Amino acid sequence: MSPEVRAENRQGYQMPELPPDGDTLPKLLRKRYCEQPDQEVLREKDRGIWKTYTYRDYYEKVKYFCLGLVSLGLSRGDKVAIIGENKPEWYWAELAVQAAGGTAVGIFVDCTPPEVKYYVENSDSVFAVAHDQEQVDKFLDIKDEVPRLRRVIYWDPKGLWSYDDESLLSFDQVLELGRAHEKAHPELFDEMVDQGRGEDIGVICYTSGTTGLPKGAMLSQENSVLGIVLWSKLDNWYGKPYEYVSFVPPAWSVEQAIGIAGSLVTGLIVNFPEKPETVQEDLREVGPHVIFYGARLWESVNRMVQARMLDSSFSRRFIYNRFLPVALKMADLRIEGREPGPFWRFMYFVAHQAVLRSLRDRLGLKNVHVVYSAGGALSPEIIRYFKALDIEIKLIYGSTESGIISNPRDGEIRPETSGRVTPWAEARIAEDGEILVKNPLMYSGYYKNAAASEKKIKDGWFMSGDFGHLDEDNHLIVIDRMDDLKPLSGGRKFSPQYAEVRLRFSPFVKDVIVIGGENRDFVSALINIDIENVGRYADANRINYTTFTDLSQKPEVVELIRQEIERINRTLPEQARLKRFINLHKELDADESELTRTQKLRRGFIEDRYKEMIESLYGNVDRMTVEAPVTYRDGRTGLISTDISVNTVET
Repeated sequence: MSPEVRAENRQGYQMPELPPDGDTLPKLLRKRYCEQPDQEVLREKDRGIWKTYTYRDYYEKVKYFCLGLVSLGLSRGDKVAIIGENKPEWYWAELAVQAAGGTAVGIFVDCTPPEVKYYVENSDSVFAVAHDQEQVDKFLDIKDEVPRLRRVIYWDPKGLWSYDDESLLSFDQVLELGRAHEKAHPELFDEMVDQGRGEDIGVICYTSGTTGLPKGAMLSQENSVLGIVLWSKLDNWYGKPYEYVSFVPPAWSVEQAIGIAGSLVTGLIVNFPEKPETVQEDLREVGPHVIFYGARLWESVNRMVQARMLDSSFSRRFIYNRFLPVALKMADLRIEGREPGPFWRFMYFVAHQAVLRSLRDRLGLKNVHVVYSAGGALSPEIIRYFKALDIEIKLIYGSTESGIISNPRDGEIRPETSGRVTPWAEARIAEDGEILVKNPLMYSGYYKNAAASEKKIKDGWFMSGDFGHLDEDNHLIVIDRMDDLKPLSGGRKFSPQYAEVRLRFSPFVKDVIVIGGENRDFVSALINIDIENVGRYADANRINYTTFTDLSQKPEVVELIRQEIERINRTLPEQARLKRFINLHKELDADESELTRTQKLRRGFIEDRYKEMIESLYGNVDRMTVEAPVTYRDGRTGLISTDISVNTVET
């Protein structure tokens, strides 16, 4: 077949049917409670101690919170917004809403009040469930602008004792209301759960909004239940009491699948870290079997390892640098499908004992069996690096709307691909290179936006908006977003993402946006340094600095970044090599709309905001003064002014 029509088909694949008593998550929770009431399912670390919840605890919390909401006026079809860190209360609240026939609406914890207002307003939410004082304040700031919102329920009372707003209720108060409501309506909870159907909309997950306002993708109960059944069976963790650490935001569809659905469908034991700052420590303590990191988090872990090795003693660096090439050689042999000989097997055993075992333990990855990444491109060098540690990162491909489309199988990990298309899905490549997909477990459309839903379908295929191709083995290779492919003068094209993911492999580069255009003769870049790792470099080399801005413009740091760009330029085609760059004077920030809440670049917004800076990259200047607006976390705005250098890379 030609590349334009090459496709992976699911010919003859029969989708399993869900039993009537297990076609929704609330029904599955009730079934687990009846069959395994004392089985552990959730663990939460609180003040250094792990607190355990069984299916009985899970069921009772959901039951009484559901009845409490109903007593407050929640009706079938209503929407409830939830915002907070990964805690059991999020799971309980979501299942309670679904048990009543409602829909949960996830909001990212770092959203600002205007963003919270958009989600609440757009979703028509009538209740909100919030973690703590910080999140409650966001709703109180906007409550006069969203009259549909009746109550705000919080689960962490710290700092809220003196609040007297009549719209506020604690989580425990709602549970008590539920217990009282049960006495008057003893059969109501079971009746509501029995009314649930697989086609019911269980959750609305908002898209990242890289190209505009986020849209609410509606996911059905069948999507959640059957999706995780198929996925977990494909990777052989269905029905196994594997440990999982929940720190991916539940507002993201991935946590909805692995954490919330996985704990009820597959039997995963979900562990909640004490707080975001202790995730690494808690990971090491739990030693999970299934783990999911977003692409940016894998990059962060890689930078952390490299930086700590720079800080370690001479003997540790020597051992690491001596045995890492052995591990990488073994990884290359396995990726190529070649059987290593006795010499390399012996050397890898020595490397494992000397370095790799300890490193895996420190990263909390000593027990992992299934390791996933998604949410953006991941440098092949990172996949190769962790393969050297005997950790196979499965870079899955899909979206909130389309579900999982491709998933690398065990033993088929290739750093540059997202594996073969799943048996239940289909993918083909359009003439312009766009990836088109079909999946029986697609979303149910965008909430209140049928026009946008229809626009995504072409001749029965979902238009992913991604550019890529299928290789001769039907492995899907995703190159970039269609809208992000850049032309250069003369008609040549290049992929900014291709250079960006490779440059982020550097421990000194946290983020980068590659610039080009049909009126540009060459490629340039805006660089965000990693303040922690570059700070370590500065301390080790006695470079004095005061602020992020000061450090980013130090000549030694500019030279450090220039060397990193020269390194990746050797791997790029000539037209895609970076010739000029600027170290940004500030970090890119989701609060300033430069990143999405899942840490994806909002490329168009950034290019517009830094228009003058980009023009200087293509001018004849070597320094410029910039003034940039800054939005602080409390909503205040400010202005910073500073000189920055415009730098050239020798090619």
